[in-house]
Amino acid sequence: MASAKISSKNQIVIPQETRDLLGLHAGDEVLIVNKGRHAILMAKPKSFTDALYGSAKGVYQPDPDTYLKQERESWNRRKSTRR
Repeated sequence: MASAKISSKNQIVIPQETRDLLGLHAGDEVLIVNKGRHAILMAKPKSFTDALYGSAKGVYQPDPDTYLKQERESWNRRKSTRR
């Protein structure tokens, strides 16, 4: 586990092993996600579109048309139970 110290200017140096793991180089940007009392450091993707491409694969299985038909039918069922 790597560690870093905060300087008097509130800066840190990201340890070499972490830079290698994340593929970071001088000038790259990072994202910091706050989760309660923890912070997660992530490499900022060059393109969010490329980073997210394919992330929903399998959600609409086996057939998108069948999925949409079932979803729309469920909307109609909810409407009829509200009356």
